[in-house]
Amino acid sequence: NHSEKVYVQGNADFNPDGVMIPTSLIWEDGSKFEIDKVTDIRQAAAMKAGGQGDRYTIRVNGRESYLFFERCPSLTGNVIGRWFVERRVHS
Repeated sequence: NHSEKVYVQGNADFNPDGVMIPTSLIWEDGSKFEIDKVTDIRQAAAMKAGGQGDRYTIRVNGRESYLFFERCPSLTGNVIGRWFVERRVHS
């Protein structure tokens, strides 16, 4: 078993200090999940799927999970990064 990155559509708010807080995510099949709570934000590697980013510990429907924001290396332009989650792949 291993994991892979799954890029998802994410919606976020910004607090007055400029901190980005994800509010919902939309899965590949179009299912929308409201994020009930963000309990932690830190720089962290996606240990299972690889990659690095801002790791948000989120709660959706009472279940805790990680949502990552992978920042774009270029600080100019409209693309600032992408959201991804780790999905378990069974071999």
